[in-house]
Amino acid sequence: MKDYKGYQADVRYSAEDGCLVGRVIGTKDVILFDALAVDEIEASFHSAVDEYLEDCASQGVKPNKPYSGKFLIRMAPDMHRRLAMQAEASDKSLNALIKQRLEA
Repeated sequence: MKDYKGYQADVRYSAEDGCLVGRVIGTKDVILFDALAVDEIEASFHSAVDEYLEDCASQGVKPNKPYSGKFLIRMAPDMHRRLAMQAEASDKSLNALIKQRLEA
């Protein structure tokens, strides 16, 4: 399903309910939606996201956005030192070195 306002969804058929059921993925909040037909599911997804954003605004709560782009990891101090030295030797930031390795 296409991205909508930065949110993604997972949609499946529920034999028990006899319809398509979806949920927004990548957030801590639970955002669910459903539809009886394939041509209705995208509109239901958009409506669920819009309702969620409206509810957050009316309650003065910041909406949970999927994936901020920040990724914090813990490692042994020795590994941290080795990586920092490799980054410096490559004239890169530690962040750039780690990003390059993750992309590879």
